[in-house]
Amino acid sequence: MNRHALALKFHSFSPQYALSLSNLTLQSPNPLQFRVPNVSSSPVSLRSRSSAADVSPVRYTDVSSSSSIGSLGGTGGVVVAEKPIDVATLGNLCVDIVLSVDELPPNSRGERKALMDELSLSPPDKKYWEAGGNCNMAIAAARLGLQCVAIGHVGDEIYGEFLLDVLHEEGIGTVALDGEAANAKDASSFCETLICWVLVDPLQRHGFCSRADFKEEPAFSWITDISDEVKMAIRQSKVIFCNGYDFDDFSPSFIMSTIDYATKVGTAIFFDPGPRGKSLSKGTPDERRALSHFFRMSDVLLLTSEEAESLTGIKNPVKAGQEILRNGKGTKWVIVKMGPKGSVLVTKSSVSVAPAFKVEVVDTVGCGDSFVAAIALGYIRDMPLVNTLTIANAVGAATAMGCGAGRNVAKRHHVVDLIKASKLNDEESLLKELLAENPETPKVNLLSKGMRKEGSNKQQIEIISMEKVVSELLPELELGRCCVKASS
Repeated sequence: MNRHALALKFHSFSPQYALSLSNLTLQSPNPLQFRVPNVSSSPVSLRSRSSAADVSPVRYTDVSSSSSIGSLGGTGGVVVAEKPIDVATLGNLCVDIVLSVDELPPNSRGERKALMDELSLSPPDKKYWEAGGNCNMAIAAARLGLQCVAIGHVGDEIYGEFLLDVLHEEGIGTVALDGEAANAKDASSFCETLICWVLVDPLQRHGFCSRADFKEEPAFSWITDISDEVKMAIRQSKVIFCNGYDFDDFSPSFIMSTIDYATKVGTAIFFDPGPRGKSLSKGTPDERRALSHFFRMSDVLLLTSEEAESLTGIKNPVKAGQEILRNGKGTKWVIVKMGPKGSVLVTKSSVSVAPAFKVEVVDTVGCGDSFVAAIALGYIRDMPLVNTLTIANAVGAATAMGCGAGRNVAKRHHVVDLIKASKLNDEESLLKELLAENPETPKVNLLSKGMRKEGSNKQQIEIISMEKVVSELLPELELGRCCVKASS
């Protein structure tokens, strides 16, 4: 491959955020077309070259009943009312163009813009193209057996066609956000599919650059209203996944309206602020207000340990998670990702801990997206919490063993192989770190390779053996059903 000397901003996988809870306590204040998998029997229009697909009306559970949307299940999970779509993703649909370089150039905005424009004049060979952004999460979720729909904007050009083809091949439906671009400046470029140039140096460091970096307003700021088709997709989805990059696509007011509508119709909101959280916490009043709204209204929040510490000022991931949970209005789970150490899931009544799998890491791009796909699986299927973390760790680790994201995210058989091997990192040091400051946790569920632990008076530690978890996960994964039965 020819070397492309493209200067990019660096993507930090462990951003040191300057977030604080005080910054997140602000006062809240086009026809579309479906392209969906065949799930039942009510016709809708399609954006695709495939045969027509159907979506059945939603049957809602009485929200006053014990089995209502978002109520706690018997294993600490959440019971979700019957809806035909499992997961919808909001925005952040882009094509990644992945290029290897000898070194990443200096971070000069002017150089970066000029070189990006130069590269854009002649599209690289398609072998360097990959579905990116929220496509990663949708693909990982679909491979776990979930019905998925991607809500977002793609252009009517070669990149848009490529993206739609990839999603369709993975069995993922799309709901087009087309809006009205007539008043947009430079309307042609505003309507194009987002392209993200990804530079990878010999040390596997990544730089990312897209036209969103050079716009004073979101790429699709002309999308202002939630259409009936988008509302139907949200209404018929059990979970809607959003991340910080949605602010590159849409205005804060559109994002807040989407959050409010999802809450109104009982669709669980998953939010991962990601690397954009840092700039959003220091952004415009509208951006800070929308970010605050996410933290209050999301059912499930996912953060790295660095992000959780920066948000709360608390280093201990368990205590940080508990603090975030206390400040949420509808928050049920706070999940703290600790990279090669493992992950933690905090609820109001318990803390679940799962060490990471031992793997040879090739590329970390897409690991977080794959991880959240498995968390959605556990949430929707009411899995035991430790089982949910275990499969999420496995899916993230399986993705890390490959190169790149998109169609390179974990396949089910790779996840099965990791779970069968059951090679976990050290649980002793992880548990010691998490409980070092004696957080006031009534119950700790620990995934263990078999060693027993003794809890203090404040910590009731329940050991859950890897053998037991494997026996529950493998039959479902190997059959490709992924509907894990709850266990005591």
